[in-house]
This record gives sequence, structure tokens and C-alpha cells, in this order.
Amino acid sequence: MQDVTVIEDPAAAEASLDPMRTRLLAELAEPGSATMLAARVGLARQKVNYHLRTLERHGLVELVEERRKGNVTERVLQATAASYVISPVALAAVQPDPSRSPDKLSARWLLALASKLVRDVGLLLTASTTARRRVATFAVDGEVRFASPADRAAFAEELAGAVTALVAKYHDESAEGGRTHRLVVAVHPSVDAASKEA
Repeated sequence: MQDVTVIEDPAAAEASLDPMRTRLLAELAEPGSATMLAARVGLARQKVNYHLRTLERHGLVELVEERRKGNVTERVLQATAASYVISPVALAAVQPDPSRSPDKLSARWLLALASKLVRDVGLLLTASTTARRRVATFAVDGEVRFASPADRAAFAEELAGAVTALVAKYHDESAEGGRTHRLVVAVHPSVDAASKEA
């Protein structure tokens, strides 16, 4: 079982968003059969089987084992991941595009950029899983409390300067065998703080 699987196929995304199927995916963090799940989720075994077949067809659950019980074969399934992320690739025609609203101080631009980050890292993760290799990434996550909007603006200016200096120091366009990496730095109000201030 993977820690995280990125869903890129629109049909798989649609299948995963059904509330009952989402619940079944959560229940299948540990292997289970349709009979076991039916008792937990309060649905008839036949309905659970229908949902499980849909999830299996889209690669969201997989067969762990088959057990003979009298004349019946019980199929034991497990989710293919502990959690799932739906990539903007699944919404290809309408996925956000940062170039459509390039205002770097806009929350919409930041959201489009974050969407692109999910798409790109999702594609890398899918390819690396197939190749059985890790993706070289690095991220920083933290919070800073600004005393004033002026301090926030000064911080943004200093941060931009520091990042620009680092890029200039390490970027080597002519490096043979070098690999280009994308750098994304974002600052936005903390969701908890924003909800308290609203």
C-alpha cells in the first residue's frame, strides 16, 4: 500500500468522490471482504460488491487474497493507498493555469500555482512509483506572525531578495547532466487565523 496515490484519470476521480466509495476506501486501509464491509457501513453485501468492483476497476483497491467458504469464494481487498489526491490533470480542460491570471499578489494566482504544483508532483510521483525510485523534493512549512501589513510587505521583499540571490548562486544553465528543479515559495494567511479574524 502506498502512502499517497495521485488520481489523474477523470473516471477514477469520479469513482473516488462517491461518499460510500470514499468510506469504503477508508475502511480498506486494512484488508476486508464485501461481507465484512457490509456490516460496518450498513449496506447490503451486493451493493458493497458493486462499489468495490468499481473501485477495483479504477485501481483504487486491489485483491489481497481469495478464501473458499463452502461453495463461495470470498474476495479480500485492500485500498491501494492510505490517502488519495485528485490531480488537476483529471480536470484537464478546466484545470487552473497560473498564466491566465499572473498577478503574483492574487490569491487566485497562488491557487493556480498550487494546482500546478499538485499536478507536477503527482506526475513525478506516478512515474517514480512505476520506476521504483524516489522523487528528489524539499519543502519548508511554517508560520510567521506579522505585527503589521508593512512588516509583511518587508518580509516578502526580503524573502524575494534572498531567494533570487540563492537562485543566482546555484543556477547553472550550462551544467552538463544537470536537472532543472521548480521552486515555489508562498505566503498566505493561516486558515485558523483567517477564520478567527473573519
